[in-house]
This record gives sequence, C-alpha cells and structure tokens, in this order.
Amino acid sequence: MKIVLNGSPKEVADVLVVNELIESLALAPELVAVEVNGELVTRVDRERLQLAEGDAVELVTLVGGG
Repeated sequence: MKIVLNGSPKEVADVLVVNELIESLALAPELVAVEVNGELVTRVDRERLQLAEGDAVELVTLVGGG
C-alpha cells in the first residue's frame, strides 16, 4: 500500500503498524515523534495503530550535536 511519509510517497507492507514502520526505517523508537494524519501518536498507540492506504505520516527524530 502507499502512504505519504514526511511529504513523499512510500510503498509499505499492506498490514503495518506504526512501530513496524519505525523499525523498518532503522530509527530508534525512543527518539522519534510520530504524527499520522495530523494527529500525534503516543508511544503506547504506536504498537496498535495500523496504517491505511493514503495515510500521511510524519516522523521527526532528535539529532544531537555540540
């Protein structure tokens, strides 16, 4: 299925929850903020929120520096 990830089209598995998307992108879950269709997704909800065709997903990661 197709979703929009950070403004760009992306093909993903047909059955995919938010945590699986984060894992597939090799991101550290504790450092990612997630929004689906304009709504913030809590860490608890990431485990059960299944993505649907056309969902707009925004992933924001923390970047350290000095």
